[in-house]
Amino acid sequence: MAKTTYITTPIYYVNSVPHVGHALTMLVCDVTKRYRQMRGEKVVFLTGTDENGLKVYEAAVAAGEDPMKFVDWISQAFRDVADLMHIDYDIFFRTTSEQHKVSVQALFERLRESGYIYSDKYEGWYDVSAETFVRESDLVDGKSPDGNEVRWVSEENYFFKLSAFGDKLMEHAAANPEFWLPVGRRAEVESFIKQGLRDICITRTQAGWGIPVPGDDSKVIYVWFDALINYLAATGWPKEGWEELWPAEIHWMAKEIYVRFHATLWPAMLMAAGLPLPKTVIAHGWFTFNDAKMSKSKGNVLAPAEVIQFFEENGCTHDLAVDATRFTLIRCFPYDNDSNYSMSEAERMYNSDLANDLGNALNRTLSMTHKFTEGKIPADALEPEVEEKIQAAKAAFAAEFVESKVHLVVDHALSMARELNRYVDACKPWDLAKNSDPRLGAVIKGMLAYVRAAEGMIRPFMPSTADRMAAQLGLDPTTHWDAIGSVDSLPAGTSIQQPEPMFPRLQVKPAEPKKAMENEPKPEAPVKAKKPAFEPPAEIGIEDFMKVQLKVARILEAEPLEGSEKLVKLQVMVGDEKRQILAGIKKSYNPVDLVGRQVVVVTNLKPAKLMGHESQGMVLAADGPNGTAILLQPEAEAPEGTSVH
Repeated sequence: MAKTTYITTPIYYVNSVPHVGHALTMLVCDVTKRYRQMRGEKVVFLTGTDENGLKVYEAAVAAGEDPMKFVDWISQAFRDVADLMHIDYDIFFRTTSEQHKVSVQALFERLRESGYIYSDKYEGWYDVSAETFVRESDLVDGKSPDGNEVRWVSEENYFFKLSAFGDKLMEHAAANPEFWLPVGRRAEVESFIKQGLRDICITRTQAGWGIPVPGDDSKVIYVWFDALINYLAATGWPKEGWEELWPAEIHWMAKEIYVRFHATLWPAMLMAAGLPLPKTVIAHGWFTFNDAKMSKSKGNVLAPAEVIQFFEENGCTHDLAVDATRFTLIRCFPYDNDSNYSMSEAERMYNSDLANDLGNALNRTLSMTHKFTEGKIPADALEPEVEEKIQAAKAAFAAEFVESKVHLVVDHALSMARELNRYVDACKPWDLAKNSDPRLGAVIKGMLAYVRAAEGMIRPFMPSTADRMAAQLGLDPTTHWDAIGSVDSLPAGTSIQQPEPMFPRLQVKPAEPKKAMENEPKPEAPVKAKKPAFEPPAEIGIEDFMKVQLKVARILEAEPLEGSEKLVKLQVMVGDEKRQILAGIKKSYNPVDLVGRQVVVVTNLKPAKLMGHESQGMVLAADGPNGTAILLQPEAEAPEGTSVH
């Protein structure tokens, strides 16, 4: 029986409520779990909260609260964020649990018996804010390297012989290149070890909060030593059956807790106990907001709920707003270096990748399937080009996942939408239909195959979106990796639904003007100019009329123009030339229904700028009732670019 794949986030310190940086690490584990499950693996995903620190105790006392009630409240906030973000964790582990206490004390006892823990006096500086011991040489202007206040500590304590494991850690990493990732952070760990590992103080004087040292109730175990053991404790160790989960496949975290703790101290503790090491310990960069690391003290903390609300207020349903939030966070994922995240960047990615690429690809495909193959999946075989593109994207997707490069992985999923749009532009299914070309069925089948592949590959990132796409295709969701691009993934004759746009382009409302003070004089309202009386245009000669070039065009793409109540942005084909035209027909037509339609356009108008977008022509329409528009189109199909007289 194959071993269960065990993946973890760090357990989060309960000193403040969670923000999108915390959600990011949970999200990357969630995406990994969903992908591994599609590959047929049994996966257990752990997250949780670290609750035994001195700082937590002091914060609760200062607030006049019982410490346990205090950590219960903060811990629940992390659960709530995980649930809000559709994080599919299996274990939410808390270091105040009895199981954790049992495991921590058992490991402490084992290391003490084996000679790796000894008693000595500790004198030095302690950073309570970071729960970290600080060397004298590392102080900066009397503060820790992080700028925190430090306290002088002088007390009898227990120490762990970390100094005994430098060479062993380097040997293990050399034999297992995937142990420390990414490669850049591996170099940081190696540099840290080469400076010489020092024994570390692992207990503090009992202050009424924490896990007591076995046999010595005057001391509690240092929060970092205690917290790291959670990954092992959650397996049930040392009780029977812990090997079903351990060792972990992947420990994910942010970089600030990587080098000193997860990449050196934790594996050294496991080595000292004679226990297997995790396969991969990997750390991402900092997730910044508006170019600064998120920090409560800086006032730049962004909560996941705020991002979700932003998308909901601009037209998304709740589930798709959650997916959009998941997508934009992963798209900005700081794998090697720090990465900036802002609402303006989230808006740009949403409009470009989700509304334009993915949404447009789905809408075009469903519209043309209804137009050209009666709304049913054709029985034709896929063209070799389509099969090759899908299999190449799958291979690239899987290859990036080997090193957990999720920000690159998502791009391969989106590539299916881009390939589809290129395929349509190259194959021109409207021409195939006009000429009764037998290739039409295969081309529509190819378009559907690209959409179906995109549905499967975005599933780990945007599960609700994938479900919506499968439903519009009239098919069950793609839950197995091997089914992506398979012959059976598109059963011939299946009736598809009418397109239902999922990601409307964001039309962010401008900020409301500030209210005037009570005594502030109000500006005078501008005098509205009277509309001139209608006068019929003067007669023109035939030579004037002939100056206007009217031609037949095909609408390839259509989308509402952001910020406009009337305009639709069209991409049209006039002969061999592709043009962008803005038309005031939004109140009369659903943009999705326009794709593939022929219209008549004026092609020799001077280009004009409307709301910052260039319009390279004009679409002819008749005036309908109540100010609506009725598009003019040829009675029968005509070649694009045909002149109209």
